[in-house]
Amino acid sequence: MIIYAGYTVAFFFALNIGASGAAATMGVAYGAGAIPKRFWALVLSGIGVFFGAILGGGEVVKTIGSELIPASIVDIRVAVIILAAAGLSLFIANLLGIPLSTSEVTVGAVVGAGLAFQVILAGQLVTVLLFWLMVPVTAFFLALLAGKGIGFVEKRVRPLRDGKRQRWLAVLLVVTGFLEAIAAGMNNVANAVGPLVGAGLLSVSEGVLYGGIFVASGALLLGRKVLETNGKGITRFTMLEGSAISGTGAGLVIGSSLLGIPVPLTQVTTSAIIGIGTAKKGFSLWQKGIIAQMIKVWAVSPVFSLVIAYGMVKVLIHDDLYSVAVVASVFLATVGSISLIRSVRREKRSLHEHGGGI
Repeated sequence: MIIYAGYTVAFFFALNIGASGAAATMGVAYGAGAIPKRFWALVLSGIGVFFGAILGGGEVVKTIGSELIPASIVDIRVAVIILAAAGLSLFIANLLGIPLSTSEVTVGAVVGAGLAFQVILAGQLVTVLLFWLMVPVTAFFLALLAGKGIGFVEKRVRPLRDGKRQRWLAVLLVVTGFLEAIAAGMNNVANAVGPLVGAGLLSVSEGVLYGGIFVASGALLLGRKVLETNGKGITRFTMLEGSAISGTGAGLVIGSSLLGIPVPLTQVTTSAIIGIGTAKKGFSLWQKGIIAQMIKVWAVSPVFSLVIAYGMVKVLIHDDLYSVAVVASVFLATVGSISLIRSVRREKRSLHEHGGGI
């Protein structure tokens, strides 16, 4: 029975990966108008993700399945816990319309399970964390430089604005977006099937095949809201700007995938979007609430899935309710402290605006 639960949780997670990944692939082409219909943007995303998984998803599957924590502790129960913790985090983010990184929640859940068993392969984990920092920052600066160059060219080269060249620029944008979808398949499908491969329930080839099918389905069925958020909710782009965003994301993520490193694809693409937006509008773009909201979710998501996975292992495998009580107490204390700080700040603002005191 638990084996079927493992498959169910994994493929449910894969559906949600498709929903989140849709915004990080064809969302730019959709936002720039190269693909006017949302349906076709999602279809192309799904096709690219599937082929990416088949062609190059195996290395990241191996990393998620056995290179962050020892494969010897990843049985079917642990695999289900990892997938449930990661899937719950991602599902909540999709309901909110936030393009959350599946790599962050999955790695967080794997590390949470490893902490519960007191076994972490620290070397590979540190490498992954360094890539998480370097790749989005690199995407931002590359896109910022590209945005400055594109702005210079578009102001001075009038032929770029005629209809014929606009059609070619639209084709370029769709191609780079499709490459980014392929990159998503190479990197993100592993998040759903890696734990099952680590538990020995699927081979690597079976994992990328089934995972690719369900992730592509998720893009079609659940990707609408996140596609709108990432494509049009941050800033609007010209065709050349959109191509720079998608090309930057595709190149960085494909390179990371070939090294077997799970990277936050959504962070990479969104960082490139912010880089282009900053080149156009300066840092006033950073004042938009949606950017601050995404940054908060990125910061919280791996810790959130880590805590869920740790608690589930302690309760369901170790029968250790005391550790869970400690974790819950820390959580309540943190939430209470944040609420108290906000209350104090509101009171100070009220005193400042209306005068008075104790």
